[in-house]
Formats: sequence, C-alpha cells, structure tokens
Amino acid sequence: MDYTKLSKEISYALRHAPWEYELELDNEGFVPVEQLINAVNESGKYDRPVALDDLEHIIEVSDKKRHEIHGDKIRALYGHSVPMHISKEPVIPPDILYHGTTHKALDAIMNDGLKPMGRQYVHLSVDTETAVQVGKRRDNDPVILKIDALKAYNDGVRFYKGNDKVILADHVPQQYIMDEY
Repeated sequence: MDYTKLSKEISYALRHAPWEYELELDNEGFVPVEQLINAVNESGKYDRPVALDDLEHIIEVSDKKRHEIHGDKIRALYGHSVPMHISKEPVIPPDILYHGTTHKALDAIMNDGLKPMGRQYVHLSVDTETAVQVGKRRDNDPVILKIDALKAYNDGVRFYKGNDKVILADHVPQQYIMDEY
C-alpha cells in the first residue's frame, strides 16, 4: 500500500474537494469512516482495498497529525479550503443544476430519478466542470445530466446548501431531468 499517496488523497477529499467523493462534512468536519473508505476504494487506485487499519496507520505515523478518528468518523484537522460547516439549510436552487453519472446508471436514473444511493443526499453540481469531476470518479467518459432545479423546487422538491459547488436534494424525480448536457 502506498501510504503517502493514500494520505494525500484522504487530505484532498476531506480538506479541499469532498464533493468529488460525494462526502458530506458535518459541523465539525467529520465524515463516516466507512463512507470515506468506500469512496476511496471506488477509484481502484490501490493494489488492494483500503481498510480502517490503513487509515489508522496513516494517522499513527504522520509527523503532522493531519487527520483524526473519533468513533466511526474521521476528519482532517486543518488546512481546509472549503467551509468546515456544511449547512443543511433549505435553499432555492439555481435554475439549472448538473449531475455526473455513469453510462451504466443512466437507465435506472431515467426510470426512477436521482436517489441518494446509500448516502444522505443526492449531490448536484452548480456547474458542468464539477459534475464532470464527480462523474469521472466512476466513468472515464461520464454522462452529465441537466436538471431543471427551479421547476423541481417550485413543484415541492427540497434542496439544501451543500457548499459553493454542490446543492443537495433528498431525491430528484425523473421528470426534472431535462437531458444530457
């Protein structure tokens, strides 16, 4: 296991781009350890699956103590470039949002809409660049869906503030998925 590479990836995910890993920092910057491990393992970048022991090893040997684990949660201790407090306050979304996904998931999404799929919320991007970054974690040529967010909001779909690049939703029914971008 390349622990330096893993430590850098975890720092990046927890400090700078949680949306790329579909992570949601709580008020203290924590995410469930299992959620982080699953997100890192989805990339297939390592010679074997990353496990809790690997995270504990990184924390133990680090001279700078970049991360900490409390119970079943992990966080970066410092160096964040995104707001630590991801508020779940309701918001009026922009007219259009985007969602990066795989070709494999497209049929299910077009039938059932966007669902959290084991996460707390559906992550929607405010721009196509962010949607592409998120989509590329699972597909080299992701499908970018265009969402009629304002119509969905006006029809009762609830949206929440994620951060400056992400708006969250409980579920986005398929009738608000306008087309592929």
